[in-house]
Amino acid sequence: MDLYGELILDHARRPQHAGLREPYDVEVNHVNPTCGDEISLRVHLVEGPDGAGPVLQDVSYDALGCSISVASASVLAEECLGRPLADTLTTYRHLHAMLTSKGTDPGDPEQVGDGVAFAGVARYPARVKCALLPWSAYLDALARAGADISSASTSTPSAPTMEER
Repeated sequence: MDLYGELILDHARRPQHAGLREPYDVEVNHVNPTCGDEISLRVHLVEGPDGAGPVLQDVSYDALGCSISVASASVLAEECLGRPLADTLTTYRHLHAMLTSKGTDPGDPEQVGDGVAFAGVARYPARVKCALLPWSAYLDALARAGADISSASTSTPSAPTMEER
C-alpha cells in the first residue's frame, strides 16, 4: 500500500465536513511540534435516543498540514459523525492499534472504514503522529465536553502527546 494512497489523497484534496461550525460544546487546538501540522476541532454531543448515551451530532475542524493529517481529520469526521460516542471510541481503538502496529495490522474496514487507507502509514513512525493528530484532538475535545472516554484506552503504547496552542 502506498504511503499516500489514492484514498488518502482524495480525502486531503476534498476534506469531508471541513470548516468550523456551530453549535459546538468544545473547541480544541492541537499542533504536532515535529512537523507543524495543526488542527482546530469542535465537537457537539447530544443524548442518544432512549437514553442510550451520547451521540456525536457534529464534529467540525480546520486542519493545516500534510496530506496524511488533513485526510485523517476528514476520515475521522466521515466515520464518526452521527454515531454513538461508544462506537466512535471503538473506531479510534482499532485505528490506533493499526497505526501503532509498525505495519503488522492491516486494519479492518468493518472497524475503521476509510481509515484502513492509513495502514501503510504504520511503517513510517514519524508519520503516525500526523495520522493520530486529529484523533488526539478528538479525544481531548470529548474529555473536555465531559464525555467518558475511558473505553478509548488501548493496549498499545499511546500516541505521542501533542502540544496545545
